[in-house]
Amino acid sequence: MKKIFAAPLLAASTLGFAGAANAAVVLTVSSWVPPAHLLSRAQAAWCDDVKKATEGRVSCNILAKPAAPPPKTFDAVRDGIMDVSFGVHGYTPGRYLLTKMAELPFLGDSPIASSVAYQRIYEKHLAKFNEHRGLHVLSVFTHGPGVIFNGKRAVNGAADLEGLKFRVGGGMVNDVGKALGANITLKPAPQSYELLSSGVVDGVFFPDESITSFRLEKLIKYATTFPGGLYNTSFAFVMTPATWKKIPKQDQAIITKLSGEVAARHFGKFWEAEDVKSRGVQQAVGIQRTVADAKFVAEVKAKTGKLEQQWIKDAQARGLKNAAQVLKEYRAEIAKLQ
Repeated sequence: MKKIFAAPLLAASTLGFAGAANAAVVLTVSSWVPPAHLLSRAQAAWCDDVKKATEGRVSCNILAKPAAPPPKTFDAVRDGIMDVSFGVHGYTPGRYLLTKMAELPFLGDSPIASSVAYQRIYEKHLAKFNEHRGLHVLSVFTHGPGVIFNGKRAVNGAADLEGLKFRVGGGMVNDVGKALGANITLKPAPQSYELLSSGVVDGVFFPDESITSFRLEKLIKYATTFPGGLYNTSFAFVMTPATWKKIPKQDQAIITKLSGEVAARHFGKFWEAEDVKSRGVQQAVGIQRTVADAKFVAEVKAKTGKLEQQWIKDAQARGLKNAAQVLKEYRAEIAKLQ
């Protein structure tokens, strides 16, 4: 009698499991920064919003450790090693050109405004060029305005950069550093503490947030800020296309509403809060903070102006014929949002 009932029971159990599996999509999510970092927390909060909005039909399994190093993130998502993550365009030099628009000097002081404006311009002008081939782009965004930090001396002009070694993250900041005559090393952000503490570099080009996120406040003594930021960094929040196709249309629509401009604003809010928090810590530990004066700003503009013209030229060659107008529109959008 046991044999008579065993098969039906096993079949029912199997069918029940299959039904549950088909009813839910679990996204494998990875982050290459620590769990406490704002990017990890913002990504986890987005996952919570998706789970709630889809009534649990789509949820996230957030990996305890990164599934790939920072420069390999986009490739790892493309290849399905993880389903969702964020990446820095500048970590893969030469692959992304149009996105460098969002990294130019003096664009804006708010990561919320810069991110939302970037997403709007991306959707309207840049997405159609498919630079993210092999990826489903959920959103693009930026960090806060870039600052010059170091542990050696105050930087009040380009001449003060001579002899100092800086870690940079790639993309436009790499070009800005070279234009200013700085000695730069291209490395992912999580390596900054080791580089500074071992003396490999003297400073970093970073947004305010990164000083506390990567525990650098005891290694830094000086900060120089610029109206609108010395540079910015472009990010993309992406999903594996095959995974996207597995999500039912109803839930795709829900996720789409939580992506795009909504996600850009979401990441921007997390970044702005951390920038403010970090500035408080910097003040408390005695980091000497200087706002670049008009002379220094003019000096930087003179040395980096060619970068804007080069981006326009390169973007036009890639097919964005109205590149100068698109950049003007981006700046206007940021100004409207700040």
